[in-house]
Amino acid sequence: MEFWSFSFLLLCMFRLVFSQSTTDPNEVAALKKMIDYWKLGRYLNLSTDPCNPNSKWAPETANPRVACDCLSSTCHITHLKIYALDIYGEIPKELFQLKKLMDLNLAQNVLSGFIPAEIGQLSEMQYLSLGINNLTGPVPPELGNLTKMVSLSFSSNGFVGELPTQLGKLTSLEQLYIDSSGVTGPIPQEFANLKSLRILWASDNLFTGKLPQFLGTLTEFIDLRIEGTSLEGPIPSSFSALTKLETLRIGDLSLEDSSLNFLENQTSLSILTLRNCRLSGEIPQRIGRLVELQQLDLSFNKLTGSIPNSFQDLTMLTYLYLGNNNMRGELPENIITPKLLALDVSFNNITGNVPPNYAKTGFSMNVLGTSINANTLLDRKSLDLLLCLQQESKCANQAPTSSFSVKSGGTEVVSASGTKYAADSEQLGAASLYTNSKLNWAVSNTGNFLFSPKGPQYIASTNSQITKTLDSELYKTARISPNSLRYFGFGLVNGEYVVELHFAEIAMGDSRTWKALGRRIFDVYIQGDKVVKDLNIKKEAGGSKSALVKTFKVNVTNSVMDIHFFWAGKGTCCIPFQGTYGPLVSAINVYQGGIGSASKRNKKNVGKVVGIALGCVAGMAIILSLFYLWWTKRALQHTLVETDSPKK
Repeated sequence: MEFWSFSFLLLCMFRLVFSQSTTDPNEVAALKKMIDYWKLGRYLNLSTDPCNPNSKWAPETANPRVACDCLSSTCHITHLKIYALDIYGEIPKELFQLKKLMDLNLAQNVLSGFIPAEIGQLSEMQYLSLGINNLTGPVPPELGNLTKMVSLSFSSNGFVGELPTQLGKLTSLEQLYIDSSGVTGPIPQEFANLKSLRILWASDNLFTGKLPQFLGTLTEFIDLRIEGTSLEGPIPSSFSALTKLETLRIGDLSLEDSSLNFLENQTSLSILTLRNCRLSGEIPQRIGRLVELQQLDLSFNKLTGSIPNSFQDLTMLTYLYLGNNNMRGELPENIITPKLLALDVSFNNITGNVPPNYAKTGFSMNVLGTSINANTLLDRKSLDLLLCLQQESKCANQAPTSSFSVKSGGTEVVSASGTKYAADSEQLGAASLYTNSKLNWAVSNTGNFLFSPKGPQYIASTNSQITKTLDSELYKTARISPNSLRYFGFGLVNGEYVVELHFAEIAMGDSRTWKALGRRIFDVYIQGDKVVKDLNIKKEAGGSKSALVKTFKVNVTNSVMDIHFFWAGKGTCCIPFQGTYGPLVSAINVYQGGIGSASKRNKKNVGKVVGIALGCVAGMAIILSLFYLWWTKRALQHTLVETDSPKK
């Protein structure tokens, strides 16, 4: 009885002490100033103590959230979450009065300015998330003082300069998200000290130098992503030690060739993307031992040899991309396993027949640009198209033409100038090809949007009006692609052509919220030449839902036009939701003649009307004609940005 009485007394004393605990007044004052500065009064009403465990902002799921440590007579704020509430302004100095902060989440807002150096005073910090904001300036080296840090994110911001070497002091760090952050220069050698690092997202930055050898010594890696940088190859052989990897995404390496020799014991890999890495040599048979693979992308490289028979052992494989290499031989008979949804072997020297089960429900395959036996294809249009490309001459049974126009992702549209844009609303798959009924153009898509909450979406649409154009309907739908989107025109009369590409950013908005911070960046190739590098539609058009027309002059010498929209790993990936990236095009208009705002045939019609109306005024007609000729000649000027191609 005495024991229970004593226990009850202790419990009462504990409750009394706890009920008397109050938050450090300096922290309360600092929090109130932040609430006023960020205009959060409707969420956080501090008429009660901020560390009151019964307040609406105390639960772990609350947003905003304030949580505290009240083990002593004074409570200290340890958790502060203000997530995706579109708070504006800078990070106020009052924040650094919260000396006991362990978890700070200010992600997905519209914060601007620098990260203050005082952040280094928060020595208890373990989880810091500042991703998806408008923060600028250098990444402060004082972050290196936060040696208890477990997870650090400042992705999708506008930082400048190199990563501070002091980040190498964060030896407890397990997760580092710095993708699309704007940082430049080499990846610091001091990162070799981050032996606990399990996740590194570093894509879409201006990194230079070699892909670091020391990354292969960070053997705790389960997720490593470095795409869309200026890093040079090769992929280090030290990566063979990364046996715990589940996701490896490396892309867009320059200068030196890489090989697949480092792939030995990564038996936990489920996603392997080594796209546009200058991979050379043959694919080793041992890749068939990576039995957990669900997606394998080795496209846009220099791989040779045949497709290994061991691929039939990849029973978990869902997506397989091998397009745009130098591979040869026949497709393994059993390469289409029950779970495989997409197979791309386009633009290789592949021969033989397609596998007998290629027509299974839900499966898409792209063999464009191969020497596959076209007669084994069930789709007559695909057969004709494949023969057309294999002949490298005029398409069989195709009347010569000098133009084609496509309304990407939508139904037929007639523009204000009278151009008829053919419908292109067919649902494409992750490795698919659609040919229009007249067999004079086709569209090819490769890739799938990983983790997209909307599923496999390859068409974007909007009901909003499009500005800066008389043809709003032309821009209300668009084709999008996670990797490679390619349009072909066939049976064209050889000669000089004008290519009009119509764009409008309809998936990323202009609102004053974090959802408008996304950046779509991709390259454009025509006839294998890079005519636009790092196209940002929204930036160049002056905003979203605004029309942008880019015009080029090109030559056709083999009756085929090749227009290629290519994602090189740049731009944000996940704003306003995951899977928002990659090429986007609204419409294409190709015709023979001079560059102008409308097709040449429409100009001729207008010219005839003007000629009749002004025929009695000979002098004025001559002046107008001379002016017209001068203007057309001036408009014809166009300079290619680069002449390299991602085919190899």
